[in-house]
Amino acid sequence: MAEQRQDKGALISETRRRFEAEYLPDKSDKYDSRDVERLQQDDKWVENYLIWRHDVVDDTLKMIDESFQWRKEYTVNDLSESVLPKWLFEIGALFLHGYDKEGYKLFWFKVKHHTRDPKQQLDKKKLVAFWLEHYAKRDHGKPLTVVFDMAETGISHIDLDFVRFIVNCFTDYYPNFLTKIVIFEMPWIMNAAFKIVKGWLGPDAISMLKFTNKNDVQEYISGEYLPPHMGGTDSFKYSYPPLVDDDFQTPLCENGPITSEDEHESKEEIDADTKETGELNEAQNLNQKKMNSIEQISKSEETDKTEVKPKNAKKALTTFKGPLLHISPAEELYFGSKETGEKKCLIVLTNVTKNVVAFKVRTTAPEKYRVKPSNSSCEPGTSLDIIVSLHGGFAASLQDRFLIMAAEMDQSSGAGVPELTQFWKEVPRTKVMEHRLRCHVVESSKPSSLTLKDNAFNVPAKTNEDLHIQLTHLLQINKRLEEQMNRCLWFQQLSVVLSLLSVTVAAFCFYLAYAQRS
Repeated sequence: MAEQRQDKGALISETRRRFEAEYLPDKSDKYDSRDVERLQQDDKWVENYLIWRHDVVDDTLKMIDESFQWRKEYTVNDLSESVLPKWLFEIGALFLHGYDKEGYKLFWFKVKHHTRDPKQQLDKKKLVAFWLEHYAKRDHGKPLTVVFDMAETGISHIDLDFVRFIVNCFTDYYPNFLTKIVIFEMPWIMNAAFKIVKGWLGPDAISMLKFTNKNDVQEYISGEYLPPHMGGTDSFKYSYPPLVDDDFQTPLCENGPITSEDEHESKEEIDADTKETGELNEAQNLNQKKMNSIEQISKSEETDKTEVKPKNAKKALTTFKGPLLHISPAEELYFGSKETGEKKCLIVLTNVTKNVVAFKVRTTAPEKYRVKPSNSSCEPGTSLDIIVSLHGGFAASLQDRFLIMAAEMDQSSGAGVPELTQFWKEVPRTKVMEHRLRCHVVESSKPSSLTLKDNAFNVPAKTNEDLHIQLTHLLQINKRLEEQMNRCLWFQQLSVVLSLLSVTVAAFCFYLAYAQRS
């Protein structure tokens, strides 16, 4: 993995260097300076361009050039609700809502609400760009699933120019931003039109097209995010204003309802932490020897190992650096499945301002999570831990999201519950920093043989990220063993077939010999 990261880093550096040398001198007036600056600072953005062009730097540079020119032409960085006609948002032909089964956001195109009109075409295209840019910045480039809902449509709704624009956005302008295109109930009269669309997508993206109907659309999207006419149970009705967003609500917190199971669990954790703190030095000495023997198994993983730490000393692999708070992890909270049993995650907030920062945490699944603290404040220059735990017998889902809201408070403001409540009622929306986190569920193919709670290696509890790395390594070993077993079974079956064939041939020869004597 270390070598792969080095190779990717070298490609990113080469892409930036060549872009500055070969493209920027002659075309600087055709690019938005903000895009050029982001290209130099955002490694993930450059990496996505490389991934989308199979790590071929020449092709990657061409895509960057084309997308940057397009972004300036459509003033993508300046698109907002105020610069687009209000009626475009009101008709509800394009919007973001819900998630597919893999946890990717759904970008809906309600085709029946679209009509061809050359005078409106540019504004409609800018609306597409607005939604894509809005989501790309909000969720750090997490890919989308596009849904073409073609129910109740006919020949009057066919607009190949507009469809081609949407396709081009993903193939040419937004790298590594598309997972699949789900087409629901396409009328037979449009078959010829979508043969043309396949040509635009190219061979690599054709596999992303999923033609569905009411019987099979739930292979890709669960019923809770499908409207009734698609066989689902989602009661969502589009309306504007405001912009459609996830339904974030206040989760259970330290003052919320706590079951007897939670209380018992909390007492166990306190006792375990106290005992662990007292025995930490001795445990580290004993476990260091065992860790050394484990590390010898795979030298390539040494750089990913961390020092043995007590249970609550967490290591965040990534950090989102916002204007008010630095938030770790930057994008995902790792939970275990019901089998692996990891039910807690840690969010670390660091106040980078000179004032007190008030914050609150909200989630799309308030009945499932308890957050401590969910509404509090952070002193200047200090860090604060937020514990997110699954409530009762619930399990985390890829569709679950968390929203962290933060705003600076005046020095004279208090930080008690009444003051915070009043503060959030009065603070302007424009002064609130928002950051979203999604959930990642670590599955185990054989939970009975790997229980993360029991800590099979007898080392102090690791962070979720460490456990995820360890789990991935063990699953890879398990996969190799399964492949070897499959090969053995194949050879065994082949041997049986050959043996049977030999017996059959021998029996036939005996029969012929016996027949000739007779």
